[in-house]
Amino acid sequence: MVTPYKHEPFTDFSIKENKEEFEEALKYVKGELGKQHDLLIDGERIRTDAKIESTNPANTKEVVGTISKANKELAEKAVESASEAFKDWRTWDPEARAEILFRAAAIIRRRKHEFSAYLAYEVGKPWKEADADTAEAIDFLEYYGRQAVELKNGKHVESREGEHNQYVYQPIGVTAVIPPWNLALAIMAGTTVAPIVAGNTVVMKPASNSPVIAAKFVEVLEEAGMPKGVINFIPGSGGEVGDTIVDHPKVGLISFTGSREVGTRIIERASKIQEGQNHLKQVIAEMGGKDTVVVDKEADLETAAEAIVVSAYGFSGQKCSSGSRAVVHEDVYDEVLEMVKERTEKLTVGNATEDNVYMGPVVDQGAFDKVMSYIEIGKEEGRLVTGGKGDDSKGYFIEPTIFADLAPDSRMQQEEIFGPVVCFTKVRDFDEAIDVANNTEYGLTGAVISNNRAHLEKAKYDFHVGNLYFNRNCTGAIVGYQPFGGFKMSGTDSKAGGPDYVMLHMQAKTISEMF
Repeated sequence: MVTPYKHEPFTDFSIKENKEEFEEALKYVKGELGKQHDLLIDGERIRTDAKIESTNPANTKEVVGTISKANKELAEKAVESASEAFKDWRTWDPEARAEILFRAAAIIRRRKHEFSAYLAYEVGKPWKEADADTAEAIDFLEYYGRQAVELKNGKHVESREGEHNQYVYQPIGVTAVIPPWNLALAIMAGTTVAPIVAGNTVVMKPASNSPVIAAKFVEVLEEAGMPKGVINFIPGSGGEVGDTIVDHPKVGLISFTGSREVGTRIIERASKIQEGQNHLKQVIAEMGGKDTVVVDKEADLETAAEAIVVSAYGFSGQKCSSGSRAVVHEDVYDEVLEMVKERTEKLTVGNATEDNVYMGPVVDQGAFDKVMSYIEIGKEEGRLVTGGKGDDSKGYFIEPTIFADLAPDSRMQQEEIFGPVVCFTKVRDFDEAIDVANNTEYGLTGAVISNNRAHLEKAKYDFHVGNLYFNRNCTGAIVGYQPFGGFKMSGTDSKAGGPDYVMLHMQAKTISEMF
């Protein structure tokens, strides 16, 4: 019997033993840096001449690992492998498939600090953020395994005298999984195992910024007993490997997390019927956000300031849920702005492998250049309150930055910056605050800080986001507690960590028999 789902607890690093254990894990992983990691196709390791070199964004001279790089031919081979493995994997008992996920969760739980240390080195994630990322990966394995078991016998439908009806779920087929680098373990793991536990097989192209973490996770799946061909690991370029698996006629489902531009391109390509394709491809897409913290005049201002800071600067603002917009009532605007400024200027910025660093680097040179270019735009469109400087001499460090007095339709308030920048806009009343909060093309997360119950009720219906939070920050959704996915151009609202997520990777079938 499967035990009830329980959220993986976060590590308290104020406890001396926990801190020492994490430091030991960092030392261990440092000794593992620079190693070679290869492709996995049909259960075989494949080494290629072409490589991806993954470096520490806080110290670009430090190589985290070297990864074999797939090409079009190898991507096609991976799809064929997954297609062949699907013939057997689809017949496995869902409980047996789930047991592999539970074993994988147990392995990661025993090596939790090791995986968090890889996150610190490869994507610059500070200790607490890395620990939460690893905990979420464990949660996805545990939660989706239980979902698959619950769906084993389908759902109840009515039968009549002399007639027996069934409503069951069956897997779709080969799934192309294209995860992001920002939740390099959690989202990568969740989007990989959800289709697998549903009975599909997977071809996974990891983000080029975090392939080592993905390689280590694939090793865990192998250790847990995943049969050959069920998971195929093919790091490579989006233009070659990504397009190949998206276009392939034997791929039935595509699961993508990333930018709006790439996501909409995948949806467009997936809609085209390829030669030999006899099905419509399904797409699960999460494509980012431009998320708003609304502060009412009837708000606890300490709560408001804390919510804005945590939402804006957690993982250097590199979450699709990051609160990059603060829309504040004019009566409390100046006070809230000053409180946020004071908190922001106390934040520590540095190498994420070190203790007591609140904010690490942004992930790479492209991210650094993009954020710094937006900071220049912000200086033209609004008022720089604090921060605004960057240093890419050794790593990609940017100060936590605040801009004030921005127009609701300014570029800073409309475009996804994906960095440690928060933009303030002043409004006259709560109705205007909700209008401004809704005025972007995205609809992922949002927060409302208010003690006015009527205003919170209004926000429930009028604030058009997939994840809405009251009197707290707008990041940090927990699997099974706050299913995650957005409206509008934020994606297909496929709620990750929700009760119907595994179901999205299956087809419903009605079976009716007359007696």
